[in-house]
Amino acid sequence: MVKHQPLQVYERQLCLSCITGIYGCRWKRYQRSHDDTTKWELLWSLILLFTFCLLLVWFYFWWEAHNDYNEFNWFLYNRSGEWSDGTVPILATTAAGFTYIAFLMVLALCHVALGQQLNLHWLHKIGVSAALLTTVIGVISVNQTWGQEWDVIPISLQATGPFLHIGALAAVTALSWIVAGQVARSEKTMFQVVVLLLYLSVLLGLYMVPLYISSPCIMDPSTLRQRPDVIGHQGAPMLAPENTLWSFQRALQMNVTGLEADVAISVDGVPFLMHDRTLRRTTDVGKVFPDRQMEDASSFNWTDLQQLNAGKWFLKDDPFWTVNALSFREKALIANQSVCSLKQLLRLASYHNSTVVFRLRRPPPEHPRYDSWINDTLQAVQESGVPQSLVMWTPDEHRAQVRQLAPGLIQTSLEKRRLERLHLDGISRLLLRYNQASTQEIGNFSQSNINITLYTINEPWLYSVLWCSGVSSVSSEASHILKKVPYPIWLMRPDEYCLVWVSVDLISFAVVIGIFIFQKYRTSGMRSYNPEQIMLSAAAVRRSSRDLNVMKEKLIFSGQPQ
Repeated sequence: MVKHQPLQVYERQLCLSCITGIYGCRWKRYQRSHDDTTKWELLWSLILLFTFCLLLVWFYFWWEAHNDYNEFNWFLYNRSGEWSDGTVPILATTAAGFTYIAFLMVLALCHVALGQQLNLHWLHKIGVSAALLTTVIGVISVNQTWGQEWDVIPISLQATGPFLHIGALAAVTALSWIVAGQVARSEKTMFQVVVLLLYLSVLLGLYMVPLYISSPCIMDPSTLRQRPDVIGHQGAPMLAPENTLWSFQRALQMNVTGLEADVAISVDGVPFLMHDRTLRRTTDVGKVFPDRQMEDASSFNWTDLQQLNAGKWFLKDDPFWTVNALSFREKALIANQSVCSLKQLLRLASYHNSTVVFRLRRPPPEHPRYDSWINDTLQAVQESGVPQSLVMWTPDEHRAQVRQLAPGLIQTSLEKRRLERLHLDGISRLLLRYNQASTQEIGNFSQSNINITLYTINEPWLYSVLWCSGVSSVSSEASHILKKVPYPIWLMRPDEYCLVWVSVDLISFAVVIGIFIFQKYRTSGMRSYNPEQIMLSAAAVRRSSRDLNVMKEKLIFSGQPQ
């Protein structure tokens, strides 16, 4: 008679099967291995790690670049001639790629923690290669077409740096569980030393990172300057079509202190508001003058310009995804907007006692107003009746002559120059992109009685950083959003930040030491077990738990009398 007695019982390890199955398609127990990972697979692990880091930076870049999405779309429009929101496919693919690579990274760390051999499946290798290639192409493309936007990373770190530091420290502290386990289980002294040195170098580096974190928001709140004034860039282009009268009225409803516009000169010498070189994007010129839609906007006379509709495109294209939130009355007003003249804008600003700043574009050389463009604009300013003290004059051409004819204008420069040159030209204000002035430069200009207006500020975090930097005013397309920022998002005294820094470092160090001690104790305890005792214990558990699934068994043959 033959008796069947299982000597070894295995429980189903569903979690381990899923980890090794999804990562390397090794679903069966016999497919898994505790051997050292091959050099080829180690190389792929490094490629996966590099791809993750690159995608992390790429994802962070596009997350913080939200402030300038409209600028990016305008760049695309100048290249393709068609208006579309090019950020949507970029954000979708970036989010999908980052999620996929991050998931593979988590699975790889689980393999290391469980002592499993890394063996990335070939389909995942293709996916990692595709993610790496597309990200590299994206980085190169942005560097060539929108290189100035990379500055958003160091600027944003002034707002997010202290919090990213805490997050990174928490992640590296959590990794100590895996590192301690590897060191405790390894029998190779060299491997233990190398892993410990690498980990401790990263950990100590993170402990010292706050020494290099510089943020204007780490300051004494008593030295915080007054809230920066908000100037409506092209009015309120998120709520109404840009550079139209209704757009500026909506901006004034958001309590802006100034209005900013782009000005061109018509054939008959009338300054009017238009950002683009042509009228295709923001008017119905293709319908009214189909043969002239590619012509320069300044080639039209004022009578022709008044026939164009400058609002329906906004309802159709919905450039900021805000049309659905508009009321029926607002949509009706938008649909009836026409091209606005500079004189109309100045009269509106004069009525509300608001500052006006405009960028004047010189007509082409063959234009009849090529030589008189400054005089035509200055004449419109004087005829509008607006107080000169409300107008910021930006053109550099004939500035000395303009100062003689209209000494009350606020002389403004679009370029950053030396203080001596600015004072010599009588310039009292600068209008710069937000990445063109550092916190130190802002302070130096302020001490020299030169106010700085930075554009285009749409995000509360950026507005808060500039507020702490001491900027006097900002130009924004999102005045309705900045209106809801009565105080910087965060503000911390230097001694408070130092206390947080030291406390977090001490907690992290204590946790890391505790984990290493526990892993050492845990591993040494496992090594002290007697294999025969383990088998006897397993047999005892087996007899008391008959419901366990038997994956392997041996047959014991014992002869019985027939």
